[in-house]
Amino acid sequence: MSALSKIPNDLKSKWDAAAVKYEKKRAAMLPILRLAQEHFGYITPDVEFAVAEYLETTPVHVREVVTFYELFRTKLEGKNQIRFCQTLSCVLGGSEELLEYIKTKLGIESGETTKDGKFTLHTAECLGACEMAPMMQVNKDFHGPLTKEKIDEIFENM
Repeated sequence: MSALSKIPNDLKSKWDAAAVKYEKKRAAMLPILRLAQEHFGYITPDVEFAVAEYLETTPVHVREVVTFYELFRTKLEGKNQIRFCQTLSCVLGGSEELLEYIKTKLGIESGETTKDGKFTLHTAECLGACEMAPMMQVNKDFHGPLTKEKIDEIFENM
């Protein structure tokens, strides 16, 4: 049984729509992986094999892309994705203490998900918003400069 046969037809249709935008089908790998992640919640090894089959490339090439880009997840994560910046400007602004505050508040370490599935915490080397240091990204929104009070407010409004 092919890996591609396990992909729902509605998702394959979305892949087809994404692939026609590119001269070479293989160039659609990022949007196709994004669509797969939106559908399944994360990228499983079976999905990697299906994408490889669909794009006529090797599973190892798909795996390299999945593990290179931080936006792709290989395990199911929380409803809210927190990326906490650890770059120098954030550290100088007190991010280390604020990160410990968040870990204690949520009861998780970086890379973990709360038991209720509401939050997953990740650290990031740089989120590209030094003017907001110390800062974090929650889902698509950037927040900063952070204080413990501002962190409490952000979590209360989620």
